[in-house]
Amino acid sequence: MPKLRTHKASQKRFRFTKTGKIVRPHGQKSHLLVHKSARRKRQYSKLVILQGGDAAIVRRALPYR
Repeated sequence: MPKLRTHKASQKRFRFTKTGKIVRPHGQKSHLLVHKSARRKRQYSKLVILQGGDAAIVRRALPYR
Protein backbone atom coordinates (compact mmCIF):
# COMPACT_ATOMS: atom_id res chain seq x y z
CA MET A 1 0.00 0.00 0.00
CA PRO A 2 1.43 3.43 -0.91
CA LYS A 3 2.33 6.07 1.64
CA LEU A 4 -0.32 8.61 2.60
CA ARG A 5 0.39 12.17 1.49
CA THR A 6 0.44 15.08 3.93
CA HIS A 7 -1.69 18.05 2.83
CA LYS A 8 0.94 20.81 2.94
CA ALA A 9 -1.48 23.75 3.19
CA SER A 10 -3.10 22.14 6.24
CA GLN A 11 0.31 21.46 7.74
CA LYS A 12 1.09 25.19 7.64
CA ARG A 13 -2.24 26.26 9.17
CA PHE A 14 -2.82 23.78 12.00
CA ARG A 15 -0.80 22.63 15.02
CA PHE A 16 -1.33 19.77 17.45
CA THR A 17 -1.14 20.21 21.21
CA LYS A 18 0.57 17.61 23.37
CA THR A 19 -2.82 16.22 24.33
CA GLY A 20 -3.77 15.76 20.66
CA LYS A 21 -6.09 18.72 20.18
CA ILE A 22 -5.83 20.70 16.95
CA VAL A 23 -5.43 24.47 17.14
CA ARG A 24 -5.46 27.16 14.49
CA PRO A 25 -4.89 30.92 14.51
CA HIS A 26 -7.97 33.14 14.51
CA GLY A 27 -8.88 34.95 11.30
CA GLN A 28 -9.89 38.61 10.84
CA LYS A 29 -6.53 40.05 11.91
CA SER A 30 -4.69 40.96 8.70
CA HIS A 31 -6.34 44.15 7.42
CA LEU A 32 -9.33 46.48 7.92
CA LEU A 33 -8.37 46.82 11.59
CA VAL A 34 -8.98 50.54 12.13
CA HIS A 35 -12.66 50.24 13.04
CA LYS A 36 -12.17 47.18 15.29
CA SER A 37 -11.75 47.69 19.02
CA ALA A 38 -8.52 46.81 20.82
CA ARG A 39 -10.39 44.13 22.78
CA ARG A 40 -11.65 42.52 19.58
CA LYS A 41 -8.20 42.56 17.95
CA ARG A 42 -6.65 41.10 21.11
CA GLN A 43 -9.16 38.25 21.09
CA TYR A 44 -8.28 37.52 17.45
CA SER A 45 -4.69 36.84 18.56
CA LYS A 46 -5.72 33.76 20.56
CA LEU A 47 -5.68 30.26 19.14
CA VAL A 48 -8.93 28.43 18.36
CA ILE A 49 -9.41 24.73 19.17
CA LEU A 50 -11.06 22.77 16.35
CA GLN A 51 -14.20 20.82 17.22
CA GLY A 52 -15.90 17.70 15.88
CA GLY A 53 -16.02 17.19 12.14
CA ASP A 54 -13.50 19.94 11.39
CA ALA A 55 -10.91 18.19 13.55
CA ALA A 56 -11.60 14.87 11.81
CA ILE A 57 -11.02 16.42 8.38
CA VAL A 58 -7.70 17.92 9.48
CA ARG A 59 -6.59 14.61 11.03
CA ARG A 60 -7.13 12.91 7.66
CA ALA A 61 -5.16 15.65 5.90
CA LEU A 62 -2.24 15.22 8.33
CA PRO A 63 -1.82 11.44 8.68
CA TYR A 64 1.61 11.43 10.37
CA ARG A 65 0.82 13.72 13.32
